Formats: sequence, C-alpha cells, structure tokens
Amino acid sequence: MSVTLGVLDWGIGGIDFHARLRARHPELATIYWSDSGSLPYGKLGREALAARVGAVASALRERGATHLVIACNAASTVLGHPALTRSGLAICGVIAPAIAATLADPARVVGVIGGRRTIRSGLYRRALVAAGRRVHARVAQPLSALVERGELDTPRVHAELGRILAPLRQVEALVLACTHYTALLPAIRGLLPRARIIDPAAAALAEVERAWSLSGHVRSDMFLTTGDPEAMRTAAQLAFGVQLPAVQRVAL
Repeated sequence: MSVTLGVLDWGIGGIDFHARLRARHPELATIYWSDSGSLPYGKLGREALAARVGAVASALRERGATHLVIACNAASTVLGHPALTRSGLAICGVIAPAIAATLADPARVVGVIGGRRTIRSGLYRRALVAAGRRVHARVAQPLSALVERGELDTPRVHAELGRILAPLRQVEALVLACTHYTALLPAIRGLLPRARIIDPAAAALAEVERAWSLSGHVRSDMFLTTGDPEAMRTAAQLAFGVQLPAVQRVAL
C-alpha cells in the first residue's frame, strides 16, 4: 500500500521531523498540518484537546492521509483517546518512542524539559521512574513560543534556558519533550555539555520506520495551517532553516 503520511503539530516544531522524514524517504507523499490557528494545545483540557486532534486527524484522512505522526508532545498526551481512534488512521506520537529511547540509554539520572501539559501529564516521569531512573522534570515555557518567533540566540532565550536548565546540571541524559527544542540545541549543549540528548522526533522517526512500511511512488508535499501561512513559512526558515513551498490556509 502506498503511504501518505500526515504530520501534525500546533506550530512548526514538527517541521524538523518532516525534514528528516523527507531526507530519508524522498518518494513519500506527506501532508503537514500546523494548527496554530487554534488555542495552543497546552492550554486545552484533555477532552477538548482530544476532540481537536481527532478532528484534525479526520481532516487529514479526508485529504488522503493513511498514517499520522503527531509530532507534538502535548497532543501525544491524548494518544489512544477514542476521538483519535475514530479517525481510522494509523497513528504514532512522540512520547512512547522517546521513553523507549531513554530506557535504551544507560543514563540513570534523566532530565525532561517540556511544555506544561506534557510535564504535568506525568507520562515521562511515571514510565522512567518505574524503570529505575531518577527523573528531574522541568516545565520549559516559554521556549516553544520563542522558537516560533525565530528567537534562537537572543538574551531572552539564553536567560530562559539558564533558568530552566540550572537544576539539571548533573543529569546524564536530557529528554527534549517538545519538538521545537531541537532548534535550541547549540545553546542547550552549551549549558549541559555532558548530557546526552534524547530527541523524541528522532525516536518517532525510528519507530515509524520500524512499524510501518513507508512506501510511496510519487513525492508530494502539502503544507496546511489554520493560522498565518506566511508566519509559518518565516518561522520554519528561522528555526530550522527549512524553506517551505506555498502554505495553504485551512479552516476546521
């Protein structure tokens, strides 16, 4: 079966995943959906978030998607909710692959940084503590918003990173529990030079390559947003150096 892979994120964090996917599978058809026209996913209650993500999944299916990667930790917290399973798509989030990648690392002391919803869900902490890891989790607001604005090397970014990472100096591995944070890797590595980085986007790509037959015949890329198309193109260029083609605004 030929695959059309949907990629969902609230903003442009999933662009990094999409770029890696495209580099490894140049023949694949993809549909990227940025849902930045909606309330930020971290601010939605669980039921509202599940309903929203389920609606996007169904809209992607209507546009031809056969599989979906939820390249967003906040949205991945509702994976398995009936609102998502009703879409009929094969779905992979980023949290379970990242936990598996962390457990494959020898680190016994692990830091996790992410948005408020992701950290407060406890999904990373519970799984890692149950496996005998010591976990230090930190809410990393407002890093994703800064990345969306293209702020990667500003005094504000460095001040926020210093505040967030200061209690994590001794961790052996750091989980970037938001796909936006890879845009800040140079600064993060500068502050935690000895910590190995666990990247959920890389882990999710490895998982879908293992679990799904990513076969395609005609390369095509569709980029959709419920927000501002030009703002999305600018943010993708500033954060990840990715020049997007035309982005179509959609309503949901």
